[in-house]
Amino acid sequence: MKNIRNFSIIAHIDHGKSTLADRMLEITNTIEKRKMKEQVLDRMELEREKGITIKMQPVRMTHVGEDNEEYIFNLIDTPGHIDFSYEVSRALKAVDGTILLVDATQGVQAQTLTTLRMAQSQKLPIIPVLSKIDSPYARISDVKSEIVEILHCRKEEILEISGKTGEGVKELLNIIIKKIPAPNNLGTEYPNGHSVPTQALVFDFQYSNHRGVIVFVRVFGGEIRKNKTLSFKAVNKKFDAQEVGFFSPDMKEKDILSAGEIGYIVTGIKEPGVASVGDTITLHGSSALALKGYQTPNPVVWASIFPESQNDFTILKQALNLLFLSDSSLSFSEESSGVLGRGFRCGFLGMLHMEIIMERLKREFSLKLVITSPSIMYEVENKKGEKKLIYSPSLFPNYGDVAFVREPWVDADIITPLEYLSSIIQLLQEHESKITNTETFTDGRTIIKTEMPLRELMRNFFDELKRVSSGYASLSYDIKEMKSADVVKLEVLIAEELVPAFSKVVSSKRVGEEAKEIVEKLYKHLPRQMFKTKIQASAQGRIISSKTLSAMKKDVTGYLYGGDITRKMKLREKQKRGKKKLLERGKVNIPTKVFFEIMK
Repeated sequence: MKNIRNFSIIAHIDHGKSTLADRMLEITNTIEKRKMKEQVLDRMELEREKGITIKMQPVRMTHVGEDNEEYIFNLIDTPGHIDFSYEVSRALKAVDGTILLVDATQGVQAQTLTTLRMAQSQKLPIIPVLSKIDSPYARISDVKSEIVEILHCRKEEILEISGKTGEGVKELLNIIIKKIPAPNNLGTEYPNGHSVPTQALVFDFQYSNHRGVIVFVRVFGGEIRKNKTLSFKAVNKKFDAQEVGFFSPDMKEKDILSAGEIGYIVTGIKEPGVASVGDTITLHGSSALALKGYQTPNPVVWASIFPESQNDFTILKQALNLLFLSDSSLSFSEESSGVLGRGFRCGFLGMLHMEIIMERLKREFSLKLVITSPSIMYEVENKKGEKKLIYSPSLFPNYGDVAFVREPWVDADIITPLEYLSSIIQLLQEHESKITNTETFTDGRTIIKTEMPLRELMRNFFDELKRVSSGYASLSYDIKEMKSADVVKLEVLIAEELVPAFSKVVSSKRVGEEAKEIVEKLYKHLPRQMFKTKIQASAQGRIISSKTLSAMKKDVTGYLYGGDITRKMKLREKQKRGKKKLLERGKVNIPTKVFFEIMK
C-alpha cells in the first residue's frame, strides 16, 4: 500500500484548520460541492456553535497525484484548544506526518509551539503551511520568518494557502505525497519467515445503542476482516468484527482493513470498560505483541456535579458513562453531600473541557445540574506524617491538622505583542507567577516563559490575559512538579451550620478577599428566613467575614381591628418567642438557584 498517506493538521485555535479540511474534501470530491457546508468535520452541534473542534475526526480522501497515480489520504482533524491536547497526541500516534498550520494574520501562537513539540517528539515529518494569505491583514514575510525560527526550515519550504478561496490547497495535496512517507513495513516478513501479525492501535472509540462500541483504529500490521474473531490485548476480551470500514466522513463499510489504513471496527460489545484508548487489537489467539499505547490523561480541574432533582441521579450516571465512551479523558466517581444529595466528583482536562461536558449533559440528556466550584488536586501531609491526595475542598483537613501542603505547578508560554508586555507582567505578579525567560520574535512579539501554581492558572487567568491584551496574547502550558503551597481551607457557615458545597481552598494571601466575596454573594442571593440568619466565612480557625440577613417580617396582627391593644401585644410576644426558638433550632433550606449563582 505504497499509495497511502496518513496525516493530521495541527494548529492553534482559529488558524483555519477546519476550513483547510473543508477545501481538501471539496477538491478531492470526497463530498459533493452541493452537500458542502462549513466545518464539515465538526460533527457536534456544540463544535459548530463555538466554531472550535472538540473531537478528533478521521476522514479518507482519494487524490490523483502529479504522477497520475491514485493516492489514499487518511486525515485526522484535531482540536486546537489547549484543553484538548490529549486528543492531538492520540491522533499523532496514528499518522505518519503532519501539517503545521500558522495563520498569516496572527503568526505563531503559544499552542502552535505545544503541538509542534508533540509532533517533533513523535519524529514525524512536518509540512509548514501559512494560511489566510488572502486576508488584507496577512503578514506573509514576517510570519514566515517566525516559522523558520521555530522549525529551522527554509522560507521556500513554507507553503502559502487560503482555505477560504482554495488557493494553494491542490499544491499542498501534492506536497503531502512527496513529504509524508507511506506506512512502514507493509507486506514485509520477520526474519523467521512469518508474516507481520495483525496489530491495530485503538486511537478513539464511540458507542452506539444498536451496535455497541465502535473502535477507531490504525492498522499497523496484517489485516482486519469482517466476521473475523479479534481480541483486545489489554483485557484479553474476544469479539467478532461485525463490520469494518473507513470514514468518508460518514462510516462506509468495506470487507478488509489492510496494514497502513485507518478505519473503524464494530465490536458489538455493550459492556463498559472493555474498549480503551491505546489498546491493541489482534487476531484472537495470536501471540502478537501490544503496540505502544498512550499515557492515561491526568485531570487538571475537579468539580462535583449533582442533579437538581435526586430523581435524575440514575440518568446522570448513565449520561456520564455514555460520555466516557466518546471522551476517555473524562473521569468521575460517585459521592454524596448532605446538602445536595448524591452526585459525582468529576475530573476534567481544563475549564473549557468542563464547560463542554456540562453543556453536553444539559443538551444531550436534558439534565438540570448543580456544579460546585472547580478545584485542583493537593497533596496534604498531616501532623502524624500521613500523606493524602485531596481532590475536594470539603475533604481538606482542618487548619490545626495540616503540617504541609503541596500543589501542582505549570510551565507556561505566553506570546504577546510588545505593547501589552507590562500589563501581562503585572497580571503574572497578581497570580504568583515567576518569569524564567523572555524571547523576542523578529516581528517584535515577545514569548514570556513563566512558572505559576496551577491553582492560579485556573483562577480565571486565561480570561484576564485576554482582557489585558485585548485578545492578542496566547497561552499554552505543561503541568510539572509539585511544590510547597501556602493555602488554607475557606468554609461557609449559614445559621451556624457548615455548608460543605461552598468550601474552597484559597491562597493565604487572598483569604480575606475571597471570604468577603462569597459572604456578599450569599447575602445578595439567599432568601430571607423567619429568623435572623448569620452568613459567615471561616478560615484558619476564625471567622474572617460575616453578615446577618434580617428576618422576614410578617404582621401577625394584621387581621385585628379595634378592641384592646393587649391582644396585639400578646400576639407580637408570641411571634418573638417563636422566632427565638427558630433561631435556636431552625435550619436554612438553600434553594438550588442560590448554588447556581454562587458557583458561577
